[in-house]
Amino acid sequence: MGLDMYLNAKRFLWSQGEDVQIAKAITELLPELSKLKRGASFREDPVREICIEALYWRKANAIHAWFVRNVQGGQDDCGNYRVDRTQLQELASLIDQVLAQKGKASELLPPQSGFFFGSAEVDEYYYSDLQRTKNGIANVLELPDCWDFEYHSSW
Repeated sequence: MGLDMYLNAKRFLWSQGEDVQIAKAITELLPELSKLKRGASFREDPVREICIEALYWRKANAIHAWFVRNVQGGQDDCGNYRVDRTQLQELASLIDQVLAQKGKASELLPPQSGFFFGSAEVDEYYYSDLQRTKNGIANVLELPDCWDFEYHSSW
């Protein structure tokens, strides 16, 4: 048990162009999907969306607290919440500030205690989570604009 956190990247597949070929390729790789084809009123391939786990954290409670405050409107309810690129850029910028001014970590990006949320100390694990998050966000933001993002946590 503990705080598990996910940033998923999702891409909707339209009924035209390259997206048709992507849906077809996925359906061919997963033969069980061919049983879902429903006739003339539906596309040939039932795949409508691709979802990948773009980032995963375990007990990075300061990062989770940021998402709760800045994305989830203060609701810490294990729901799925859309995250836009600007919000990810803001988090990366905040992490840069904390890494440059470590004495302000508890003020700028404070840890959060909670049910199996891990340590609330600003220690080497805290900074490791921040650096990994910063690197992960940089990679995620390289995805083309056709990808959307969603944050989800559970404990």
